[in-house]
Amino acid sequence: MKIKVICIGSLKESYWREAEKEYLKRINPYCQITIEEYPDLPTPDGASPAIEESIKAKEADKILAKLKPSEFVCTLDLNKKEPDSVELSAQLENMMRRGGSSVTFIIGGSLGLSESLRARANASISLSKLTFTHQMTRIILLEQIYRSFKILNHEPYHK
Repeated sequence: MKIKVICIGSLKESYWREAEKEYLKRINPYCQITIEEYPDLPTPDGASPAIEESIKAKEADKILAKLKPSEFVCTLDLNKKEPDSVELSAQLENMMRRGGSSVTFIIGGSLGLSESLRARANASISLSKLTFTHQMTRIILLEQIYRSFKILNHEPYHK
């Protein structure tokens, strides 16, 4: 099994990098997991909606150029259903089955996802209606992937 997490932006603070390292270590016995980072393009203060759409499109173009047509893609999208952890584990299992044991998660930039990335997605989930930093979102996603594997393998994990 393979999971790839594509992120716009990097983990700047050491505590986020340490948290990522810890969850990657915990997930590693269950699957091969990789992180790909793409730069978060700067957004000028007071940018118009057209400029924001252009920035999102440029970020998306970089990601879309690297995706294989056969890749199963799941975007993190605020406008989608928020599964609980048990539902997410079942969705992950289904995604792995549909994706030939390979799933790519995409975390958009500070402006969100472009329509082209939404259109490319085979699935989409929301982690919460709350707003999180992109760094925090990455760690929450990794924790939920780890929790999903624990659930799927009927292993204990705090509730």
